[in-house]
Amino acid sequence: MPEATGNQAFDDARAGGVIDTFLSMPDTRARQASKYDAIRELARDAETKGMEMPAEYMFKGVPHYDDEEVEDPVEMVLAEMDRHGIRTFLVGIHENEHSKRAVREHPDRFAGMLNVDPNTGMDALRRIDASLEEWGDRLRSVHCWGTGLNPQVPLDDKRMYPVYAKCVEGGLPIIVYAGVPGPRIPMMAQHPMQLDEVCWFFPELNVVVRHGAEPWTDLMVKLLLKWPGLHYSTSAFAPKYYPPEIVDFANTRGADKVLYAGYYAAGLTLDRIFAELPSVGFRDHVWPGFLRENAERVFRL
Repeated sequence: MPEATGNQAFDDARAGGVIDTFLSMPDTRARQASKYDAIRELARDAETKGMEMPAEYMFKGVPHYDDEEVEDPVEMVLAEMDRHGIRTFLVGIHENEHSKRAVREHPDRFAGMLNVDPNTGMDALRRIDASLEEWGDRLRSVHCWGTGLNPQVPLDDKRMYPVYAKCVEGGLPIIVYAGVPGPRIPMMAQHPMQLDEVCWFFPELNVVVRHGAEPWTDLMVKLLLKWPGLHYSTSAFAPKYYPPEIVDFANTRGADKVLYAGYYAAGLTLDRIFAELPSVGFRDHVWPGFLRENAERVFRL
């Protein structure tokens, strides 16, 4: 069991098992860097094109692994999960062969997420159908980072609507992104205002927003309060930098709307995340939902 932190409510909630809704499967430096080739192609500045991780300027201590350190990424992640009290990780089933193996061999520890590109039209919908048939209830979510695609796909773009409809049909939540992106690429594709029409048109759809929604967190809170199917996750933020508007919202009317997500191994270590989490100013009643129960409900875990 993880060591006690001095925050009793946090420790009690973590004892029931944490669900982390962001895992980028660790890999060697070269293969980890190759995951971002499309972003480097979309970017125009020389610095970004030379970064291993295209938002690396924003983070301290981005995890990097040499070949000899990554003999078995799945076992590496399982050990980290046990050390920090993580019961389940949400991971992209087509990220690489390791993530696919994790979901297949350890369905009690890893839940599958499918990445789709709406630019592919009907092929994106066929991909969802085929993945549901192949993975069954091990597939728990669809994922789309439209800002990172080429061409970019805004949240309320006509190319997204068939994907949203297919998610409703398949009973799958969709993970999207809001706020100014870290990589130096245009941001308007993920302005959170666009979520208003999406949630209006698809009242049955569960939407989980990643990466903060800054600098529009006040607007994000209004949208979270307005739309029952809209949720917020804390990915890409070290806990000491969680937006205060989100912490206040969770403490008041939004305890069932905010989900824990780390950023391992894309930009943050679990050691840092779990060292800082107990100091987040959540009230006692928020911790069980934040660390586990909200993700259980939204992702049917």
